Amino acid sequence: MPRNSSEDLVKLSHSPLENHIKSEQAKTPTPQKPSLPTTTRELREFLWRNFFGFIYHYVKSRFGPRHPYQAYPRNGDDGIYPLTPTGLEGVPVRLGLLSDWASDTTESDLVGSLVRGHAPDYSIHLGDVYFVGTPQEVADNFTVPHASWFYGASGSLALSGNHEMYSNGSAFFKNLLPAMRVRKGATMVEQQAGFFCLENKYWRIIGLDTGYTSVGRPGLEYFFPPDSHLRPEQVDWLTQIVRLGDPADKRGLIFLSHHPYFSAFRRNFTRPAQQLREIMGTTDRPLVWFWGHEHRLTIYDRTRVEEGPEVWGRGIGHGGMPVDLGEPRYAEKYLLRYYDRRIRTRIGRISVGHNGFALLTLEGPVLKTEYRDDRDTIVLEEHWTLNPATGELTREEFSKETLLARYQKP
Repeated sequence: MPRNSSEDLVKLSHSPLENHIKSEQAKTPTPQKPSLPTTTRELREFLWRNFFGFIYHYVKSRFGPRHPYQAYPRNGDDGIYPLTPTGLEGVPVRLGLLSDWASDTTESDLVGSLVRGHAPDYSIHLGDVYFVGTPQEVADNFTVPHASWFYGASGSLALSGNHEMYSNGSAFFKNLLPAMRVRKGATMVEQQAGFFCLENKYWRIIGLDTGYTSVGRPGLEYFFPPDSHLRPEQVDWLTQIVRLGDPADKRGLIFLSHHPYFSAFRRNFTRPAQQLREIMGTTDRPLVWFWGHEHRLTIYDRTRVEEGPEVWGRGIGHGGMPVDLGEPRYAEKYLLRYYDRRIRTRIGRISVGHNGFALLTLEGPVLKTEYRDDRDTIVLEEHWTLNPATGELTREEFSKETLLARYQKP
C-alpha cells in the first residue's frame, strides 16, 4: 500500500527543510486534529514527536559530506550499452520514460502498472525520489516486493534529481544504482554512475546527471543558486569515451536529464546545455531532449537558448506527483507548443492534472514517441526520422486530435 497521499504532496515546495519534515512524517504517522489548520497541525505534531530525531537527520544529511561522485570507467564499465533487446540489428526497441515518479502514491502505482502492461525493453527514471531520497524511500518505490517500478528485460536505469541530493545522494548511489541493471553483451550489469549512453546503429540516448550539482549548502544556496552543471568527470566521459563531438558520427541524439534546459513556467538550467554545445563544437544539428523536474507535460517547438544546442524539448515530470496546472509565463520566448490543462481531480482547493509517461519506440531511423496519461490514453504521438547521411531530424505529428492544449498567443 502506498505510504504517501496526494494531500501530502500537492503543496510540496523545493525547500530541503520542508522535504526533510515530510520524510520524517512519512516514517511516523501522527493522529489528525481537525480543530487545527492543516499546516499548523502537521508541523506542530511532527515537531512535538520527532524534534530531536529530525534535527539529527537534517543536520547529518544537509551538513554532512556528500556521497563521493561515481564516474566511468568504473569496475571495468565504460557506461555505453548496446540498444537492442536481443542483440539483433533491426529489431524495434521500446523504452518507458518516467520522471518525478517515485512518490509511492496511488498515482505512481497506477502509472507503474501501465508501464508494466506495455513491458518496454528499458525503463528509465529521470529523477526525484520523494521526499528526500532516503534508503526507505528508495526501497518503497523500487526494491521491496510490493514496489511498483517496472524493470525492463533489457535494462532499467536511473538519473538523480535534486530530491535525492537533499540527503547528499547517499541512498541514490548505495541503494538505487545497484538495483538498476542493464544488458551489456550476454550479461546484465549494475549501473555504475548517475549517467549513461544507450546506442545502436541509428541512435544515441544519453542520460545526463544534473542532480548532483543541483543542491548547495544550507544558506549559501540562496545567495549562490546551484546551476546543475555537468561535473568535469562527466564532461570527460562525454568527450573522451562517448566522443560526442565526433563530426563523423551522424546518429540521432536523444538527451535525458532531470532538470529542464528551458521552461515556459519556471526556472531554466542552461549551463548543462552550454557545456554540451561546447563539447559538440561545430556539430550543430537539432536533437531531442526529455526532462522532468516540473510536474507537468510540456511540448516545445524547435528552440535554442543561451548558446545551447537547438532542441525539441519535452517535459515529462508528471510521473507520480500531483500535476501542476498553472499557466505559462514565458510561452512565446521558449516556443511552447502544447501543455496539458485537463483537470483530473481536486485536492482540497487545488486542481491537479493527469499523470503519465512517455513510451519510445526505435525502429531503424525512426523514433516514435507516445505520450500516455493515467488512463493509458495517447494524448500526443510524434515521430522523428533521421537522415543517416547528415544527422538531421524531421518531425511529424500522428495524433488526429490531441487532448493537449495548443498554446495560443493572447
